[in-house]
Amino acid sequence: MNSLYILAAVSIIISAVLTPVIKKFAVRIKAIDIPKDNRRIHKKPIPLLGGLAIYFSFVITLILKPGELSRSETGIIIGATIIAIGGFLDDKFDIKPWQKLLFQITAALALTFYGVTIVRITNPISSSELYTNIGLLSVPMTIVWVVGITNALNLIDGLDGLAAGVAFISAITMFIIALINKNAGIEAPVLTIILAGSILGFLPYNFNPASIFMGDTGAQLLGFLLSAISIKGAIKSATAFAIAVPILALGIPIYDTLFAMIRRKINGKPIMQADKGHLHHRLLDMGLTQRQAVIIMYLISAVLGSFAIIAMQISTPRSYFLLALVMVALVIMAWKYGFFEHRE
Repeated sequence: MNSLYILAAVSIIISAVLTPVIKKFAVRIKAIDIPKDNRRIHKKPIPLLGGLAIYFSFVITLILKPGELSRSETGIIIGATIIAIGGFLDDKFDIKPWQKLLFQITAALALTFYGVTIVRITNPISSSELYTNIGLLSVPMTIVWVVGITNALNLIDGLDGLAAGVAFISAITMFIIALINKNAGIEAPVLTIILAGSILGFLPYNFNPASIFMGDTGAQLLGFLLSAISIKGAIKSATAFAIAVPILALGIPIYDTLFAMIRRKINGKPIMQADKGHLHHRLLDMGLTQRQAVIIMYLISAVLGSFAIIAMQISTPRSYFLLALVMVALVIMAWKYGFFEHRE
């Protein structure tokens, strides 16, 4: 455990030291978020590229850790680098959606090449056959999972410190799950604690009032890393992917994205069209300040994380039942409070 705490401290320090440097770099190359529409909450230009501090902190700490890099760790670093490059280009040049998707799919393919792949999933029905091999669906399912979570984190990045804080809570949740799951080995705790430290070093600069944004560089990076690490760590055994666990651990971005897709479909809007119907927008409309809205979403994320930890420790059928109950409760609340109503 002491070595894990050291890795956390190193990643925190690197991220905290690099963030002001990245901020100056962003200003110099004019990678700045200038509020141009009413969807922007901030009123003054803010430097982007904060995600680079998280990226460098994560990669450097992972390389410096004792022992050789494993094959999967190498794949995660390569995939993260591809995502960081795509995010940087988007923050600087505002690339097209299909180009962002291309970077995301390439990064996901890099994971599968290095063995970070969903091969088996826990069986929610049979008590005799605990796991189900997904065969030819392995690579497609991995790509869909990684690309989906990458974009989900990006979509909730709408308030100071929101995406970073939610990602930090998710990383800590998966760290606890990895420690509980003795079959997962040491790799998952190492990856999650380094990621949590990298986020924590950046968060003080990003919390309201933010002096730097993580941008697509950071939001996509965090989604990618959480999705990749969840394949390695949020599992019932060393090889089977427990679907209920990571869906709960990453609950805020997943459910907010699903509700956005449903809302736009119901209202006849394009699925990819931006709106002001996300959870953080609704909380602001209720009269809450940015800080209050973000703290509430932190609390919701922590509650969902607690459910994920519970799901890890109970039987597979019960974990799926718990997931179903949480989803039904969230849908009822979303319907009651008008989350499916379109707002420009």
